[in-house]
Amino acid sequence: MEYVKLGKTGVKVSPLCLGTMNFGWKTEEGESHAIMDQALDLGINFFDTADVYGWSAHQGYTEEIIGRWLKARGSKARERIVLATKVYNPVRREGEPEPNRDTRCLSALKIMRHCEDSLRRLQTEAIDIYQMHHIDRECSWDEIWQAMETLIRQGKVIYVGSSNFAGWDIATACQEAKRRGLMGLASEQSIYHLDNRQVELEVIPACRYYGLGLIPWSPLGGGLLGGALKKQSEGRRGDEEFQQKVANKRPQLEAYEGLCEEIGEAPANVALSWLLHNPMVTAPIIGPRTSAQLKESLRATEIKLEPGVLQRLDEIFPGPGGEAPVPYAW
Repeated sequence: MEYVKLGKTGVKVSPLCLGTMNFGWKTEEGESHAIMDQALDLGINFFDTADVYGWSAHQGYTEEIIGRWLKARGSKARERIVLATKVYNPVRREGEPEPNRDTRCLSALKIMRHCEDSLRRLQTEAIDIYQMHHIDRECSWDEIWQAMETLIRQGKVIYVGSSNFAGWDIATACQEAKRRGLMGLASEQSIYHLDNRQVELEVIPACRYYGLGLIPWSPLGGGLLGGALKKQSEGRRGDEEFQQKVANKRPQLEAYEGLCEEIGEAPANVALSWLLHNPMVTAPIIGPRTSAQLKESLRATEIKLEPGVLQRLDEIFPGPGGEAPVPYAW
């Protein structure tokens, strides 16, 4: 495994990030533990989660699963991983409504309380990358950075990251952090895949300028880029919404899956490899539901796409035309 720097930081992470959103929802706890064990064995040291994950069980359940795994594996396992979680969404608890928890925001009160809750569930003393899950434009950066600075000084957070930020949000956050004498954002987690390249307009340029590592989520487009036509014919993707997506994209998918077959690589691995060919990408987030899926994903780190293949992928899934303002101005 060749490790890469997370943006301007000195921390080294694996080129694939283990996403845990399925843990406790689509993947039961025992298999979730097995996936994390295998990830370490394969050299994947970057784990991503969120305080809200857990879905049909209860919010926070995924962090609890990771926490029990960390407790069972001991301090050596914790020292081997870079652990990222998020704050912004409501994390509801049983009992009376709590307006400062049951809302989407980044108030200092919420950040401090949710961080303590995540630390407790994860059974760890510090969060390596504490990510704002979404922008909150109703909350001042003075308040947000005050809370993050307090957590950093307390040793409870090491790096601060963002997720789903616009380019100008990244710039504002970093400038406001600099004004306070802070490093600012270390990473941005954005949706980015062959069929959704909007971040190339302004988010990626902002990440480059301010030195953020880019962590793409949904790198397979919700399964669309993972061999959707074959899976559909096998009855593995039978829900109506997915079928409609496939129908809308069929010409592109036929060309894409044909190209993947031509070069002898699985569509999912080609989609991941395409992201890894972008020097701004630190690590796409993969969300395996089984240990077998995790192992299969590692092939993406070994694929070298030839210039001609990259050009054909651009023709099948054209981007926005470059970085702003060129696509819409000159």
